[in-house]
Amino acid sequence: MRRVLAIALALLPLAAQAGPSTRRGESIALATCARCHAVGRVGVSPLTEAPPFRDLHRRYPVEDLAEALAEGIVTGHPTMPEFRLDPDEAQNLIAYLKTLER
Repeated sequence: MRRVLAIALALLPLAAQAGPSTRRGESIALATCARCHAVGRVGVSPLTEAPPFRDLHRRYPVEDLAEALAEGIVTGHPTMPEFRLDPDEAQNLIAYLKTLER
């Protein structure tokens, strides 16, 4: 019984990472996107042509961004740099974007 408990406790951090994390998604948005986009619930984008993240769901379903984020967004607005997220990062960012739809 002790051994089973020890194994379960050892695997607990892996289970916590199993699904998308809105906290990790917010961290990605702040580190990667906030230079140009307003990434929170309020505020204006530092770059005028960069839409605030809270408005993205009005343009298209944010779930549709997952493939583009993983394959590499070449251009979203004229001055947007090309970047690529790994699939987990893309899902975390999508999870965060969905929190801004409320």
